[in-house]
Amino acid sequence: MLEISPSKIARIIIRARELDAKTARWDTPLDDADADSILESRPSDATEDELRSYISDLNNDEQASLVAVMWIGRDTFTADDLEEAIQTAKIEASAPTEEYLLGIPLLSDFLTAGLEALGYDSEELIDEHLK
Repeated sequence: MLEISPSKIARIIIRARELDAKTARWDTPLDDADADSILESRPSDATEDELRSYISDLNNDEQASLVAVMWIGRDTFTADDLEEAIQTAKIEASAPTEEYLLGIPLLSDFLTAGLEALGYDSEELIDEHLK
């Protein structure tokens, strides 16, 4: 049984999509940009901090379920293996969950695919947050 509200996962997907949508600075050719400045970061842009804080504020069960949903979306586990994925996430947690998840490229895609595999309409859940 999923130990996090699908609605909370939808909120995380929205924020992760916002991070994924960041683009290179328009006034710096990519050849001249160093690896640290590829993504434009503004002091007023708190999306990553907000997402990091939101994930860290989840309880351990919610965090493990969130990781399990991402793993299911990434095809590390199947939807039928949800309980095993959650237990594995609890056992293998060695770094803060927010650090682990924000280091995953395509996080929003994997969470979306994980929710879909578990039978949830992720776009409907996301739309509820955007109204």
